[in-house]
Amino acid sequence: MTIRAGIVRDERYLEHKTGITHPEHPRRLKAVYRMLDTEFKGCFLHIQPEFAPLEYLELVHTPMYIEKVLKTAEYDFTHLAPDTPASAKTYLAAWLAAGGCISGIDALISGRCDVCFALVRPPGHHALPDRAGGFCIFNNLGIAARYAIERHKLKRILIIDWDIHHGNGIQHLFYGVKEVLYFSTHDTLLYPYTGSWEETGEGEGTGFTVNIPIPRDLEDGEFLFLYQEILRPVVLRYCPEMILVAAGFDANHEDPVGRSHIAEQTFGWLTHLILDIGERLAHQTGMPSPSNSKGCIPVLFTLEGGYQPRALARCIREVLKAIREETHSKNLPVKKTSRVVKLLEKARTIHAKYKVWTDP
Repeated sequence: MTIRAGIVRDERYLEHKTGITHPEHPRRLKAVYRMLDTEFKGCFLHIQPEFAPLEYLELVHTPMYIEKVLKTAEYDFTHLAPDTPASAKTYLAAWLAAGGCISGIDALISGRCDVCFALVRPPGHHALPDRAGGFCIFNNLGIAARYAIERHKLKRILIIDWDIHHGNGIQHLFYGVKEVLYFSTHDTLLYPYTGSWEETGEGEGTGFTVNIPIPRDLEDGEFLFLYQEILRPVVLRYCPEMILVAAGFDANHEDPVGRSHIAEQTFGWLTHLILDIGERLAHQTGMPSPSNSKGCIPVLFTLEGGYQPRALARCIREVLKAIREETHSKNLPVKKTSRVVKLLEKARTIHAKYKVWTDP
């Protein structure tokens, strides 16, 4: 099955200036766009981002905080948080980053594409309703999920967060609801130091947050084993109508911030796994997507972390290569070790009582 794929990109994302030494620098996206133009020219549908309507920003962020972000236009350089600088056009890039994810949702729902990658910045998964943090300003995927629920009436959305930092902002937004299941693998020794095993949701959302803290020296095959063994039942039991991926690449072995050891090819394998499970779910349920008959659940990837520009571009290349392949049902190079089996069993034990994704 050939998947129709779209890319959200815009030169205005480069207008968010953070300072020469800041990790979240425009050169990240410049390297990605250069790779895209060199190796995938004409291969993807271009999706033009639009600014997110204020009414949808306000589904996630307080009016006072939105005003605070917009007011940064009055300064050449300032800070929204100690680690999150802003320049005169930061508001524009952040507003357009949220809007780019909304544009991706619309393209998926309309059937223009089956998979979309929003190559945006600044990132978003740490942003809280009333404050920035962790280089994030607006919670791009949180806004996109709320938009899909409010505008397109979706009832079940899965957010997969493979960034090495826990997406505390996304978790906070959906901790008490069952319309969004949040699944994250991360290093809890890194910012924001959240995402413990026991953080599983509250109220109606109890059991719909799945946190998998991983050791810093986790190997590629072990990483893939955890995703294969946990993500598959999560998807097939929860039956999401759409999958959103917080695609951070700071777990890569060359990243100066993440301190992990994951190779770029592993992100391609993860992409194959997600698309294969999505196709299996569509066939299992007879519910391909809200909009098309291609036999796949719509997937939106959104760029989060990844702070070595050349390595980031190589990681995204692997994802795009995987998206373009016709067959996603592949034997992943998993490595089953005693420590990842223990991690798997711990996850199953903690979540067994909720019966959201574990066996009844």
